[in-house]
Amino acid sequence: MRKILLTLVALAFCLTSPGRCQATLDPASEAFFQRIRQMDGRTLIGTTAHPTDPDHDMVGKPLTLQVKVLSADEVQIPFAVGEDNSRTWILKRTPQGLLFKHDHRLPDGSPDPVTNYGGLAVPGLMSGIQLFPADAETARMLPEAVSNVWCLQVSPDGRTLVYSLERHQQPRYEARFELAQ
Repeated sequence: MRKILLTLVALAFCLTSPGRCQATLDPASEAFFQRIRQMDGRTLIGTTAHPTDPDHDMVGKPLTLQVKVLSADEVQIPFAVGEDNSRTWILKRTPQGLLFKHDHRLPDGSPDPVTNYGGLAVPGLMSGIQLFPADAETARMLPEAVSNVWCLQVSPDGRTLVYSLERHQQPRYEARFELAQ
C-alpha cells in the first residue's frame, strides 16, 4: 500500500510540475537522444541511398531535415522531400523508452489519415544507433507495416545521420544526411 501511495504522490508531482519529471531511458538511448538534441537548430541535407529506382517518389529529390528541441523530453525534426514539407519525425523520452514517430500533415496542416506511426527503441543498443520496431498503434493503422523496423544512426564524428526502414527484414528505404556547413 505504501508503494502505491508513493507512486501516486510522485505522479501527482510530475503532473503539476511539467518539465521536472523526465522519463528515464536506458544509457544507450539516452546518449543517442542527447546527440540528437545537440544538433538543435542544425539543418541536414541528404539524399536517398536506397532504393535507386527513379520511379520512387523520394529518389532524385533533395532531402532536408531541421532539428528542433521542443523540451527536455522531445525533439521534432521536420523532413522535407523537395517542396513537400508534410513530414515531421518526433523523438520523445517516455516512461516506456525512446519513442520515434512519423507525423504527417495535409496541405492545410490537419493530420494526414496515416500519421503517428513508429515505435519504441530497442533498449541496450549502442549510443550511435537506435532501432524502432513498429508498435501496436502502427500495426493497427498499417497492418502491412507490422514488421517495420526504423533505424536512426549517427556517425561517430556526428556529421552524418542515416535513416532507414526495413520491412520483413528487407531494406525498403534509406536516406543519408550531412550536417550543413
